[in-house]
Amino acid sequence: MALLLLFHYVPILGNVIAFKDYQPYIGITESAWVGFDNFAVIFNGDPEFLNALKNTLILTGIQAVFVFPVPIALALLLNSLLSERLKRLVQSVLYLPHFLSWVIVVAVFQSMLGGAGMLNNYLRSNGLETFDIIGNTELFRVLLTSQVIWKDAGWATIIFLAVLSQIDAQLYEAASVDGAGRTRQLWHITLPGMKGIIILLFILQLGSSLTVGFEQIVLQQGPVGTSTSEVLDTYVYNHGILGGNWGVGAAVGLVKGVVGVVLVLGANKVAHLFGEDGVYRS
Repeated sequence: MALLLLFHYVPILGNVIAFKDYQPYIGITESAWVGFDNFAVIFNGDPEFLNALKNTLILTGIQAVFVFPVPIALALLLNSLLSERLKRLVQSVLYLPHFLSWVIVVAVFQSMLGGAGMLNNYLRSNGLETFDIIGNTELFRVLLTSQVIWKDAGWATIIFLAVLSQIDAQLYEAASVDGAGRTRQLWHITLPGMKGIIILLFILQLGSSLTVGFEQIVLQQGPVGTSTSEVLDTYVYNHGILGGNWGVGAAVGLVKGVVGVVLVLGANKVAHLFGEDGVYRS
């Protein structure tokens, strides 16, 4: 509770600099109050901000469609393995990348797919045409998505495997006696048994949907430029911290947080309409 209060709730008070011309050398209390002037980049449609917003929404949509379902599929595949020893081995292999920092993950992908990486060295040694993957703006979003899947999909399967272990085995036995095959058992028993946790995790993911991986992106932003790679978090970093526009950066971050809260509350209300508990009961 102390860590939660210190690092999550106390910093909320610092959002006041979104309404000030904050200057670090004179402090928050002495900085001039400017009202909503820092929000002009949002309300007036600053081109760089709009580009960052567009890239953020695109990556959010890609991750919702291609990243979120992967742990569910992995959990179903792992649950179907009959050998417990093999299941534990596969789980360990899938979980390992989660414990690597993004610096290491990016370095691994660069050593494999970079201009001087393993793939291009192999193609070059065999007289074949090389592929520019790491610095290719058209493949940047594909690269980010594949990195997220490789790093975190295995770890996210833990929750779904725990849910699968709680489904009553007698339901499968009864369905088998009634002539239901694997597909019907999956559709009528397994997925309904996982529905509650899937909805809950999806709602929670919506709350951080506009946070699409600051460290991962900023480490790879140089070769592709900001037109494709700039997202809200890197916009705050580049313009707020590096550019010295602390108030503007705080304003963008504050709006992003408010949007996340609205998405969670809205999705939770929709879950209630479909008879699910969601994050909390009304």
